[in-house]
Amino acid sequence: MKIALITDTHFGARNDNLFFNDYFYKFWDDVFFPYVKDSGIDTIIHLGDIMDRRKFVSYKIAKDFRERFMKPIVDNNLTVHMMVGNHDTFYKNTNEVNSLEELVEGRYPNVKIYPEATTVTFDNTPIMFLPWINTENYSDTMNAINESNAQVAMGHLEISGFEMHNGHFSESGHPSNLFNKFDTVFTGHFHKKSDNGHIHYLGSTYQLTWSDNKCPKGFHVFDTETRQLERILNPYNIFEKVYYDDTTTDYMQYDVSTLSEKYVKVVVVNKKDMYNFDRFIDKVLSSSGAHEVKIVEDFSDLDASNVDDAIVKNAEDTMTLLERYIDELDVNLDKSRLTNMMKSLYVEASDLEL
Repeated sequence: MKIALITDTHFGARNDNLFFNDYFYKFWDDVFFPYVKDSGIDTIIHLGDIMDRRKFVSYKIAKDFRERFMKPIVDNNLTVHMMVGNHDTFYKNTNEVNSLEELVEGRYPNVKIYPEATTVTFDNTPIMFLPWINTENYSDTMNAINESNAQVAMGHLEISGFEMHNGHFSESGHPSNLFNKFDTVFTGHFHKKSDNGHIHYLGSTYQLTWSDNKCPKGFHVFDTETRQLERILNPYNIFEKVYYDDTTTDYMQYDVSTLSEKYVKVVVVNKKDMYNFDRFIDKVLSSSGAHEVKIVEDFSDLDASNVDDAIVKNAEDTMTLLERYIDELDVNLDKSRLTNMMKSLYVEASDLEL
């Protein structure tokens, strides 16, 4: 039996941004549902974070979710198992109030909601479902894990040591050995795909922030008989960086249509001809159809001979500077926890700027 695995769909992301909303449904309309239909797959497992905003959902997002995501599920007679993720819950310490039970449960007979740990069997293969673990359900979840006969687990888990975004690893969360009884673990939550051979983070379905730039996205197909996992890539991107260097490229020949419906950053590497640079930017702004265009100077105009060698040798990135600064603070605090919090805030702040 082959099952489609999706996770971290985050409907309503970026404050209900409708450009992102259209980008999301381009994937569902053009890639996911046609693939499932053509492949004869009739079962889907969603590993959490269906919705993005924990407190509410706008009428527009709810309408599109019903008509463009749930309706194709019903029309194609698909069975869907949905686990509650942390973004689906109203409270942080309990899954009791969640978007899935409010928006989905009881409305679609072929959709099942899982707010708590449960073992479900697919074609003689028991799979342990592990929705978001919090202070209220931790004990019950551990008991359910111990009692389960499943060798495969799927959930929405925060496990320490895994890469959350490019270059940013989780230093908090559950220890990975908590799930050692399972042969294989598949999970959502972190948006970058990674694994340690035992635990597999599947990654988000599509790009959500600039941290996802150049980071492949998509969904997976799990074969219960062979236990093989196949990845199906999402061909669509919403972020694009253009590295402007007029010493190597004639930008009057640049096809700006490739930037259509994208958020664009033009990173200036070399800008020898100001007139042609202005013409290129004007062309991008007027003809590309990009959602937004930002210009990023990279200080390449600075004369390297004026920069002291010691400055270059000792240069540190922002993350390293934060870590060193906190390490040198004379305070009676858990510095490792403070460092991780500051790094998370830095990544979140970076992502706020489209």
